[in-house]
Amino acid sequence: MRMIGTVVRGVRAPILRKGDDLVRIVTDAILAASAESASPVRDRDVVAVTESVLARTQGNYATLEQIAADVRAKIPAGPDGRRTAGIVLPILSRNRFSMLLRAISMGVDRLFVQLAYPGDEVGNQLVSLEMLEEKGVDPFRDVLSEADFRRLFGERVEHPFTGVDYVALYRQYAPNAEIFLANDPRAMLAHTGHVIACDIHTRRRTCRLLREAGAQTVLSLADLLCKPVDGSGYNPEYGLYGSNLATDHSVKLFPRDCQAFVDALAERLRRATGRQVEVMVYGDGAFKDPVGGIWELADPIVSPAHTAGLNGTPNELKLKYLADTQLARETGEAADEAAREAIRRKQGSLTGQMASQGTTPRRLTDLLGSLSDLTSGSGDKGTPVVWIQGYFDSYAAD
Repeated sequence: MRMIGTVVRGVRAPILRKGDDLVRIVTDAILAASAESASPVRDRDVVAVTESVLARTQGNYATLEQIAADVRAKIPAGPDGRRTAGIVLPILSRNRFSMLLRAISMGVDRLFVQLAYPGDEVGNQLVSLEMLEEKGVDPFRDVLSEADFRRLFGERVEHPFTGVDYVALYRQYAPNAEIFLANDPRAMLAHTGHVIACDIHTRRRTCRLLREAGAQTVLSLADLLCKPVDGSGYNPEYGLYGSNLATDHSVKLFPRDCQAFVDALAERLRRATGRQVEVMVYGDGAFKDPVGGIWELADPIVSPAHTAGLNGTPNELKLKYLADTQLARETGEAADEAAREAIRRKQGSLTGQMASQGTTPRRLTDLLGSLSDLTSGSGDKGTPVVWIQGYFDSYAAD
């Protein structure tokens, strides 16, 4: 029996720039990694490429002024010619949102900022639940002004990991803003009817609630930079979602045309290796830190594009369950062979069957994207390409 199952390798690549041929570069990197590791590329290997390098080679960037221009075009002016807008439920992030906040504030004359509390949707905390309970604050009902927040929790309230006071930070980036805390997006309508929903995974519900409550203008971040503005980059589906700090005056957007990229890379790898390799673009993994409580997924989706072989969810038997039930009387090689035979006999979907209970009910792209994100990291490893072998093998594989 082959002893090695899934193998995951971070593959190094050169520093990439706008206009670089990423399909060729990734193919060359996989071929070099295959030679270096003496591991031939096999059918159903997975090659995952981080969204960051795809966006960079596309040159998919926007300046703060280009974002501000789009805001000015989409938030109507009042009778006095001045623009007032509110942004609701943004995440707390220097990398992900601080530049967007600055750009939006540049596009209007008056801005209201509604922060969720005790934390944002991806788990970054302003305050703890214990602090709310100590002060008798009900996050489902109470609306707190910035003055209320300071009176209750102090003049500096730091995030436990970053050491950042996000209320103070967002005040710095949007000096024309009035900041308050509330979890119902409709609380913004007490201040303005022109609202930009900045939450990520709950944005459609937020926009619906605002429209039903009578908001005059309802946008989400997907509606900003969904088309080029003054020569900017853009993303037709996600707009500003998935963007990251690039410089003090610009952001890198989520990549576009991702399906064309994965299809081209899969074809080039097939021609180079003779194997049918699955390809995906990945962003943030979908996992939660058990200590900090941060859910990693600040991108709008784990994988914006992938080849067809990565559709679906795992369809696996739970070996631990088999070992304790059907195979309880078997030992040694007899137990091993019985397990392999059970795997060979499985047919159709195992959903709902006890023998599959406890296997991870997630999409393959979410699992593989999380694996890739954990492998490549976001620091100085220099491995924006991840090569995964044996992921679709089972205990019955030769």
